[in-house]
Amino acid sequence: MLSIILRQPQLHSNVATTVNACGINLNNKTLPLRQISHHLGIFESNNYNTGDLIKSTRKEHQTQLGISKRTLSILENPSTPLKMSKDERSEFMAIYPDVLQDLTLIADKFKSRYAADGLITAVDYNMSPTNGKCGLISVLTYKSLVKGHKLNAEKLRLANLLGWCVELQHCALLIADDMVDNGIARRGKLCWHKLEEVGLNAINDALMIENCIFVLLKKHFRYLDCYVDLIELFHENTFKCISGQSLDMLLSKKSVDTFNMDIYNTVVMNKTSNHFFYLPIMLGLHLAGVKDKKIFDACEAITIELGQFFQIQNDFLDCFGNPDVTGKIGTDIQANKCSWLAVRCMERASPEQRAIMEQCYGQYDPQKIASVKEVYAELNLPKIYAKYEEETYNRINTLIRQESDALPREALLEILNTISERNIK
Repeated sequence: MLSIILRQPQLHSNVATTVNACGINLNNKTLPLRQISHHLGIFESNNYNTGDLIKSTRKEHQTQLGISKRTLSILENPSTPLKMSKDERSEFMAIYPDVLQDLTLIADKFKSRYAADGLITAVDYNMSPTNGKCGLISVLTYKSLVKGHKLNAEKLRLANLLGWCVELQHCALLIADDMVDNGIARRGKLCWHKLEEVGLNAINDALMIENCIFVLLKKHFRYLDCYVDLIELFHENTFKCISGQSLDMLLSKKSVDTFNMDIYNTVVMNKTSNHFFYLPIMLGLHLAGVKDKKIFDACEAITIELGQFFQIQNDFLDCFGNPDVTGKIGTDIQANKCSWLAVRCMERASPEQRAIMEQCYGQYDPQKIASVKEVYAELNLPKIYAKYEEETYNRINTLIRQESDALPREALLEILNTISERNIK
């Protein structure tokens, strides 16, 4: 792959600022120092101002439904980070230059310097949109299970490296997902494939980034008993996510009147639950040496619930969220996605409303998109969602607290709260 850096001066400048802060010089090929890159801004609060529509809608629904005003609400408090100390977040970021160094060295081994430069550019550009939260889940899970003298520096470093492997997979999947969905922007930046000097090269970049995971696992984890489990988890998760994405795209070719909740839940379980929650939590369990199948099964059941909560929330924000808050322009209606809103709408729609949905859903005409949103409003779907959010948070919270003390309860509760605050993305 030709060096994207050399073909795009503006991108070269932005990436150079980042990687030089880590001790990398793309011109003279010096390798990373153990310094923290603040350029990514992964752990800084977004300081978003929630849109008036969302704030007023949430308060109105709370009043109508008699719901107590939790501070943990995606509609009012979108930017509280995972509750890890500044030192813990710095430790995670301190691994990033080492990850880039490892990937550069392996590319050099195969005499692929140009590919290495392009790889670092792709990783650096796409790492910021992941927001670092998936990787932190692995660290948080591990630390919830390993206490005291067993929590040594070597194992903490491995937990952080696993977190970066999760982030790399997230990068690869986001690149592919944005291409398939013809996405335009994510987190306020152009999608990688939309950059003029990238285009379809994004396919190769996604494949390279995914395979970087196994380079890192081989170098740092192959002496551990859980090495094979870690490899199998990443391979299994990739397959599940791609299967979910394939089903998602196949459904987008169907009429909206064929959508139902069973199909929707299948997509969510494979595309969302596994990657965002199942994978990082299971990685933390394996690294912590957990062997009890009951613990894995209980965590899996909870991750399915978390994934559904997260995806339904995501579907709601795609339609009713403020792009300045979400960082993403919603496209579910025009892309004919089998979303929670579409499914609930078709369950409740009158014959006249169904006719509007069948005529307008999946169309890029702004007037038809507006007509779909009008049907959603007529059916009080924002109010239904507000009730769902409150009830689901309480149900999952109770489920986690009732499970065995052997589970990483602290991590699971933190993940639930962070989802509710809409900070994992």
